[in-house]
Amino acid sequence: MTLPATMNAVLLTGHGGLDKLEWREDVPVPQPGAGEVLIRVGASSVNNTDVNTRTGWYSKSVRGDTNSAATEGYGGASDADGAWSGALSFPRIQGADCCGRIVAVGAGVDAARIGERVLVRPMYCPEGADADALVTFGSERDGAFAEYTTVESVNAVTVDSPLSDIELASFPCAFSTAEGMIQRAALGAERVLITGASGGVGSAAVQLAKRRGAHVTALTSPAKMEALQALGADVTLDRNAPLREDAFDVVLDLVGGPRWPALLDALVPKGRYVTSGAIAGPIVELDLRTLYLKDLALIGSTRQDPRVFTDLVGYIEAGEIRPVLAERHPLGELRAAQEAFLDKSHLGKIGIEISG
Repeated sequence: MTLPATMNAVLLTGHGGLDKLEWREDVPVPQPGAGEVLIRVGASSVNNTDVNTRTGWYSKSVRGDTNSAATEGYGGASDADGAWSGALSFPRIQGADCCGRIVAVGAGVDAARIGERVLVRPMYCPEGADADALVTFGSERDGAFAEYTTVESVNAVTVDSPLSDIELASFPCAFSTAEGMIQRAALGAERVLITGASGGVGSAAVQLAKRRGAHVTALTSPAKMEALQALGADVTLDRNAPLREDAFDVVLDLVGGPRWPALLDALVPKGRYVTSGAIAGPIVELDLRTLYLKDLALIGSTRQDPRVFTDLVGYIEAGEIRPVLAERHPLGELRAAQEAFLDKSHLGKIGIEISG
């Protein structure tokens, strides 16, 4: 296969508004280094982390919710700490989700891998790095909002599925985040409360929790309750509804914000709270008496054991989970896709079609 010298891609040129997303048709096709593969990207999708990284929301100088300045950006965000691991190198190709086919390999990689259909592990510790080091595909290295991308061979996981590329691309970031939370909580056939249940991670958590036999209560808007019940939620509650105290063994929280204390009150003694997001705001009030008198466990969840992603691919191949696609857009309409994402009227994922 003859590879082109240049490709179409969307570049993030700095922290800020949607104007920081720049469509280009002359980006050099990357070359796989030693131990890497080159992937022709079939599809990607939009995630909160794409928006949060663009705006610089991860900066400690930002204290508000993720949506309040997501169109124009946060003027006070610091370039020194605006991404997952601090400063981000610009320009950057975002896109944490990737489904595609391997078209070339670097030194040390078996050429038999060429032609494999793969999903890219979106978060991982680089080989040889400190055990706590973190790389997010599309943040610390270029991602899938381009026709071609590279990644370490070990993080390009073969997938055998009849699903389309855009359906498969809805899984990696959201479902691995949800599965990572669930594995950290050691969730079993218990009562679980999921906040932000209509989003990509929340709707993934509903499916994955039901897969483990949990009784799922999902917080959402009334318009999305029926769809979440179809995904497996046993109970749906309005996101502003009062919560019963001592009602849940586990809380999977993606929202944070001012209602956060009620989530701890809703846990049983020795309950487990897990968070991997704070779309309603990162600054919350904690009454330490609630924490210690109820013997609660508070768990942050970002880094994942490598098995989280391979387990997820196994669930996909077994047909145990299904994609939830709300919309699809071509790569050239990435700004419009992010605007639709920010509208929050959808359930599940907004897919990005890249190569036919």
